[in-house]
Amino acid sequence: MVLNFAINVATNYTMNKFLISIVGPTAIGKTALSIKLAQHFNTEIISADSRQFYKEMSIGTAVPSQAEQASAKHHFIHHKSITEDYNVGAFEKEAMTILNQLYESHDIVIMVGGSGLYVDAVTKGLDDFPKVDTSIRTALNNQLQSEGISSLQDRLKLLDPLTYNSIAIDNPQRVIRALEISIGSSKPYSSFLNKKDTKRAFKTITIGLKAEREIIYSRINKRVDNMIGEGLINEAQNLLTHQKLNALNTVGYKELFNYFNQVWALDFAISEIKKNTRRFAKRQLTWFKKDPSIIWFDYEDELSNILETLQKRIKL
Repeated sequence: MVLNFAINVATNYTMNKFLISIVGPTAIGKTALSIKLAQHFNTEIISADSRQFYKEMSIGTAVPSQAEQASAKHHFIHHKSITEDYNVGAFEKEAMTILNQLYESHDIVIMVGGSGLYVDAVTKGLDDFPKVDTSIRTALNNQLQSEGISSLQDRLKLLDPLTYNSIAIDNPQRVIRALEISIGSSKPYSSFLNKKDTKRAFKTITIGLKAEREIIYSRINKRVDNMIGEGLINEAQNLLTHQKLNALNTVGYKELFNYFNQVWALDFAISEIKKNTRRFAKRQLTWFKKDPSIIWFDYEDELSNILETLQKRIKL
């Protein structure tokens, strides 16, 4: 297999502190690698997976097991409730606070997650968007209620196909946010991304893992089957009364809600979880491939090779 590995080093910093960020599609092996690296560097892990923030969601979000969390200290795992409002701006502030604390005793910190927006918020800072008339969001919310999310998705695909293909397209808040900026500014939402050059007091080394599409899809299908075996159906059923919350409008739960509400048969709901997770993985790759500085390595690369590459970059 061809080796693929991502390295991105920020420059113009005086502090000898490093953030090793591990990105890639779901089910590729990011968690396992993050723990190995954290153990090697005797450091801690920051999760940038927005699905794993919520304490009520474990199986369906592939939260690291108790044994995995015990092998390396994790931050931003189950630190919020689905009933709390939480967004990328709040995460950026909290993550920077934790990083500042960790760098008092560590030269290296590991960050892992497939939520591209949350990863970029820490490594690059949040972009500045123009202020738009609040009536636009009101109108879009009304459209969501009256016509459903598909009408908003179609509209975004027309106005900004790049964003359509890279964001969590089934998340109404993400879709409405992109649409309100596109409509209010008369420019695509994507045109405002990656414009801000935020300086951080650490250097970022980004590791990207990938595999051939067939391998990714096979791993996803196996993971979903494992989740079902581990009790995902019961976990989702216990959350049914909260199904309207934004945190639960996510793959693995919304499909099972349709089963509980007698819209779909169970087998079909499970097949939809697999299909939607595959689509999610495709959007993840689209997001990360936008960064030309990322160099990709295969998910089966030897740890020794990864460490050799990291050590060379850290010594630069």
